[in-house]
Amino acid sequence: MKKNALLLCMMLLPLAQQALAQSSYAPLQSGYYNLVHRYELLSGRWSSELGSMVRPYQREAIANFLDTLSLDDPSAADRFNLEFLQRDNWEYSDTLLETSRRPILGLFYKNQRDFLSLRKKDFEVYVSPVLHIGLGADDMEGSPYINTRGVQIHGTIDHKIGFYTYLGENQIAFPDYVNQQIRSSLTVPQEGFWKGYGDRGVDFLTARGHISFKASKHINMQLGHGNHFVGNGYRSLLLSDFSNNYLFFRINTQVWKLHYTNIFAQMTADVIGNYTGLFGTGAFPHKYFTMHRLGLDITPKIQLGLFESITYGDESGNFDFNYLNPIIFYRAVEQQGGSAGNALLGLDFRWLPAKGLAFYSQALIDEFVISEIRSGENWWGNKYAIQLGAEYMDAFTINNLDFQVEYNRVRPYTYAHEDLYRSYTHYEQSLAHPLGANFQEVVGMVRYQPIPRLQLQAKLVAAQYGGDTPDSNWGGNILLDNRTKEQDYGNVLGQGVENNLLIADAIASYQLWHNMFVELRYLNRNRQNDLLNEPETSSYTSFALRWNIRQRYFDF
Repeated sequence: MKKNALLLCMMLLPLAQQALAQSSYAPLQSGYYNLVHRYELLSGRWSSELGSMVRPYQREAIANFLDTLSLDDPSAADRFNLEFLQRDNWEYSDTLLETSRRPILGLFYKNQRDFLSLRKKDFEVYVSPVLHIGLGADDMEGSPYINTRGVQIHGTIDHKIGFYTYLGENQIAFPDYVNQQIRSSLTVPQEGFWKGYGDRGVDFLTARGHISFKASKHINMQLGHGNHFVGNGYRSLLLSDFSNNYLFFRINTQVWKLHYTNIFAQMTADVIGNYTGLFGTGAFPHKYFTMHRLGLDITPKIQLGLFESITYGDESGNFDFNYLNPIIFYRAVEQQGGSAGNALLGLDFRWLPAKGLAFYSQALIDEFVISEIRSGENWWGNKYAIQLGAEYMDAFTINNLDFQVEYNRVRPYTYAHEDLYRSYTHYEQSLAHPLGANFQEVVGMVRYQPIPRLQLQAKLVAAQYGGDTPDSNWGGNILLDNRTKEQDYGNVLGQGVENNLLIADAIASYQLWHNMFVELRYLNRNRQNDLLNEPETSSYTSFALRWNIRQRYFDF
């Protein structure tokens, strides 16, 4: 892969020298992107500036969207939110030049966003601290806690190259049910290498970063280490940010009403099979992932997207250069190469019938045969996933009261393959939904902002899924070899060990300073299982200070 990376850099260097004005990408933070999305819905049309439904977005694109946004009689909370977003991307905004009247020592916090900002003719650098500290209580001995300290830096060079880097040091004791999953799977949700810390905690570093540039007016390129989210929903059945960060090269092309995104990535296949790697003395085996999505603005209110991906690899670690073609049908390449990968096809759709009201959906096909579907015998290879959702902003004419409801359904054995090199996973974590496969789920969310600085959110997750035992494979665990399936026919949703999951999660956030929040949280999780004598219940309460970092979610 080192040779591949060197070749890629050599190919990109001439393009970078001709690059146009550029910006970095805004980090993936659900609350942040919820705000951007809210104003897209309230505008009554999908934004051409933001383009594709592949997040993250460029800071420049967000600023351009805000500069062209026009709302009818915005509330005090909306004015506060819009100023927050403009301030967070102020260097690209035409309507806000963020300066402070009283910088500290004449050098620090010249604006509210940046601890240190340096703007010269040939480069710009913006530095901000990252902090997330909190203490909680749950049903187990010892208190859960979070202690994250770090820094993020972004800027531009010659106004042509945008860059971003984040480094965070973490010691966290998760709620007990999350901790149990960590100990059994040897993976920390959304993270990579880790070590035990104290009686129930984990210690790990988080690092993300990228460089980006425009190869032309309509083509943007990004090389980095991070993750992505495809879709309009709370969950994504195509590609989510649930897994660990990975090396990627991304190309965004926007022409006319078309939005085309390519992602080429190197991922980690196995971590459990290499215990020496867990302690930092061996290398984990690699696999590769390629994806493209073509989006079409059918009208300013209707968007349609076509998605295709291939996950492939083997013990040799060789990269297949056939997939570097950005405009080829991956399934055809895979077949001509011997069908060595895991091919997924997807469709996404969103419709904005009125200001503040949206409907969206996703459909994914892993494998199916029409004759087997018609037979009604529930063949194991009919593997697909469906998402349906709706959003309602300023519900019932109440300012800043937003509703969202979403239904997700994934057939058994979807995303899985014959080995970890081809399963739809990275670092043994799902690249789509955290529950894997063989489940159905309903998510309901309410967000309310009664005053500008206070945000309230309540979420209810109800899921039914089929679990696997150490001696069985009913299609829920996508890490298992699908050749070990229990039966060819008669496979139904929720088969195996029946689980009924109910999670209630409520968060109150008060913004003290730009992107600095104090948060009170309560989570209750109830799981009923055929093998349990009584329901497994967990209650978690926490109080935290969060600054320039996203919330952590445990809704699985």
